[in-house]
Amino acid sequence: MSAEILINVRPLETRVAYVEAGTLMDLKIERKTSPTLVGTIHRGIVTRVLPGMQAAFVDIGMDKAAFLYVGDIITEDGKDFFDDEEHEQPQPEENSRPSREIKTPIQDLIKEGQHLMVQVAKDPLGTKGARITTHISLPGRGVVYMPYVKHTGISRKIEDETEKERLKKIIQTINPSGGVIVRTAAEGASEETLRADIEYLDRLGKEIQKNYEKKKTSGIIHSELDVELRALRDLMSENVTTVWVDDEEVYKKVSKFVTQLMPKYRQNIILYEEKKPLFDLYDIDLEISRAMERKVWLKSGGYIVIDEAEALVVIDVNTGRFVGKKDLEDTILKTNLEAVKETAHQLRVRNVGGIIIIDFIDMEKLTHREQVMQALEDELKKDRSRTNIMSMSELGLVEMTRKRIRPSLVKTLCQPCSYCDGKGYIKRKNTIANEIFRELEREISLVEYSKKPGVIVHCHSEIVDWVYESEAEALEALEKRLGRSIAFKIEPSYHTEQYEIFSDDN
Repeated sequence: MSAEILINVRPLETRVAYVEAGTLMDLKIERKTSPTLVGTIHRGIVTRVLPGMQAAFVDIGMDKAAFLYVGDIITEDGKDFFDDEEHEQPQPEENSRPSREIKTPIQDLIKEGQHLMVQVAKDPLGTKGARITTHISLPGRGVVYMPYVKHTGISRKIEDETEKERLKKIIQTINPSGGVIVRTAAEGASEETLRADIEYLDRLGKEIQKNYEKKKTSGIIHSELDVELRALRDLMSENVTTVWVDDEEVYKKVSKFVTQLMPKYRQNIILYEEKKPLFDLYDIDLEISRAMERKVWLKSGGYIVIDEAEALVVIDVNTGRFVGKKDLEDTILKTNLEAVKETAHQLRVRNVGGIIIIDFIDMEKLTHREQVMQALEDELKKDRSRTNIMSMSELGLVEMTRKRIRPSLVKTLCQPCSYCDGKGYIKRKNTIANEIFRELEREISLVEYSKKPGVIVHCHSEIVDWVYESEAEALEALEKRLGRSIAFKIEPSYHTEQYEIFSDDN
């Protein structure tokens, strides 16, 4: 299926969209003020070892200490926790622990004050610092190279056994000093191409080692490529017919990069010079806006609701306005199948990960549940991030995980609401009014109010209006019971939930 890559460049932000058959399949956004740390390599200093957590905090020169789990510490043979996937760096799944028993406790592997070469595996998320690993890996076009271990693997996405054997033999012939994971992009590659890739990454590894030895304090010693070059390295394939770039300087940089690394695709790089914004070619900005909504409508009239927490995403499927044509079971099945496609699409575009719970509409027929599960598995095969699906429960719940190494689209583009402080709700006016009445009972009982004729409540105008319009009788009864006059004063700058009580000194 033909695809295009769109690179939209502005002074403070670069966006890369991967579009397949007119549909947005992948989106990367990076801002100059908050670039991703994933893939960067640092000299770190262990600041605290936590035997009870089998983890450690490491100073890598950032504001927050990074988190190092025992399973992310390289062992002498370098093979214990590897998984021959084609990711930027091997690492355990989000919210998981290695299934095998830990051979050596972390307190026997590292000590406080020890210096380590570490690589960022996951950006800081929420209140958590960066997740790091000592499994250093350097991604290239065709391989991921690991300079400090001897390990060979082939991407699971290369399914042809003959091709796998051919690639293994090539790696054995090259006999690199480090470990190699052959990526999907290397399928069909020649020995010459793979050798050039490995030799370049080996030289890069030696340069990083020199930088580590020179640097005596914590801090970065190797940065990853810019987002547009990373995207081309990882996404460029025979399916990509065109790479559009709307900035001349970046166009020259991209052209040079592709000419050196993937010369056969050089003619696919095109400078976009039209007046119409590049992302408007496929309404990508509209798709991004849709991906930031909590409710996403389906074509049939049903909808899904997506709620994202720090390490959990919950997706609820509803029939909405869709009433179907035949019977209830048929309506439910069609809604769930349509929700499967939209859910898989939203996971990719929003780049959400961790534990994901999908609440499908209950289906009585086993065949319908199996049909929905098969459709979900088929749709998730299009996802470049690793996913793991559990079976559907009797209640129609599906548990799954999706690998996450960077903040989601919402976390990247949005911030918690300054008014509700990220809760998603505020107290009702009658709730606040009743809180004020209860607080008045407590305050007036204090000695400092005993000789005062009344009190004044400073609060938001909406609360004042509510009390005088809807709670007048309750206010009058409270004044009689307490033997004090109670007045309200509007404070325009107050939050709806904010109030203060003062004695009336007049």
